[in-house]
Amino acid sequence: MRAIRAASAALLSAVAVVAVAPVALAAGDGNHDITSFGFSVTPATIAPGGTVTLTSDGCEVPSVTVTSGVFETVTLNEGRPGTATVDVDAKAGAQYEITFDCKGERGTAPLTIAQGGDTGTHTGAHKGVKAGYGTAAGTDTAGLGVTQAVTGVLLIAGALGAAVVLTRRRAGGRA
Repeated sequence: MRAIRAASAALLSAVAVVAVAPVALAAGDGNHDITSFGFSVTPATIAPGGTVTLTSDGCEVPSVTVTSGVFETVTLNEGRPGTATVDVDAKAGAQYEITFDCKGERGTAPLTIAQGGDTGTHTGAHKGVKAGYGTAAGTDTAGLGVTQAVTGVLLIAGALGAAVVLTRRRAGGRA
């Protein structure tokens, strides 16, 4: 009987690892940084000369420094958002890296310069990971993070394990 329980636990553990591995690999695709603080650039596409809103939350120091090759350095104080005006000579169609610095920890987000008739009204954002800060307005919540996937797999594995134990107990009582 103990061998069956051990085999069931091993099988459930293997299923959890196999289910989470693709999500963990996809999280490291290089498109977004994962930081201990959240940050965003809105809109993600802007016309030359336009204004972007920069936000940051969860940084434990009073200020976050935001730098880019397409606008002047901005300091976000006490978690309040700031704005930056994109250079009027920014190259249409180019993508610039926006760097948020929280006490030496850096996260980046892309900013695309609109082409032709594009008005730069697209909304896009990036948010790092910080427990307890919730979802900031305008952030991308389309996909699951690794933490949510692992939690889900563990909950499913626990439910399946409980079902197996209860089924075996009921079957043992009838014999």
